[in-house]
Amino acid sequence: MRVEIWSDIACPWCYVGKARFEKALGAFPHRDEVEVVHRSFELDPHRAKGDVQPVLAMLSGKYGMSAAQAQAGEDNLGAQAAAEGLDYRTTGRDHGNTFDMHRLLHLARERGRQDELIQILYRANFAEERSVFSEGDERLVELAAEAGLDTEEARRVLADPAAYADAVRADEREAAELGANGVPFFVLDRAYGVSGAQPAEVFTQALTQAWGERSPLRLIEDGGAEACGPDGCEVPRT
Repeated sequence: MRVEIWSDIACPWCYVGKARFEKALGAFPHRDEVEVVHRSFELDPHRAKGDVQPVLAMLSGKYGMSAAQAQAGEDNLGAQAAAEGLDYRTTGRDHGNTFDMHRLLHLARERGRQDELIQILYRANFAEERSVFSEGDERLVELAAEAGLDTEEARRVLADPAAYADAVRADEREAAELGANGVPFFVLDRAYGVSGAQPAEVFTQALTQAWGERSPLRLIEDGGAEACGPDGCEVPRT
C-alpha cells in the first residue's frame, strides 16, 4: 500500500501531523508493506527566494494578527509539538521560500533518502537556531549530507533552477486535482484521504480501511483538524 503525504517544510502542522501518522503506522500490522511518499506543496509559492522574515512578523503582516496573537499561536503550536515528543522553537524562527527544499526532496526520493531528509529539514526549521532560509544553499547542502545525499549532487541540483522543478509543480497540480487546499494531506492507496494533523487514531482507522481496498478517493476527515493553507495555519484554542 502507498501513502502519499502532501506537505511543506514551512508548515508546523505538517511537522506535527507526520509524527502522529508515524505513531499510527508504527502500530499498524502491515507497516512493512506500506510505502510512504512525500509530495510537494508550497504554502507561499510566490515569495522570492531571498525574501526571508521572522515568523511572527510574517504572521502579523499576512494574517492581520497582533504580535501577541501571533506569539500565542506559536506557543500553542509548541505545546502541540511537545505532546508528540517534538522540539519546537516558539520564538526566533524565520520564514521563506521552500521551493529548493522540495527540489532536494525529489532528489532524495530517487536516492532512497526522502524520509530522512524531510525529517531533518523539519527539525532544522522548527527546532534549531540556525536558519534553513537565510544561510544560503550551503546550509541545505549540509542538511542533505546529513540525510545521506552526496554533497556535490545536492549542490548541482541547487545550482540548476530547472532541476526537479517540473516534479515539484506536478505534485502541486495533483494536489489541486485531488481537492487538497491545505496541508498536511494524506492519500492512502488513492482510496482514502485524510486532511490535517489528525490524531493518531484517525490515521489508524484510515490505514485499516484502506488496506486491501480499491475505490475512488473518499475523505475520512474533511479538514476539521489543524492544517496549513493559503489563509494561514490553524491554531487550537486554549
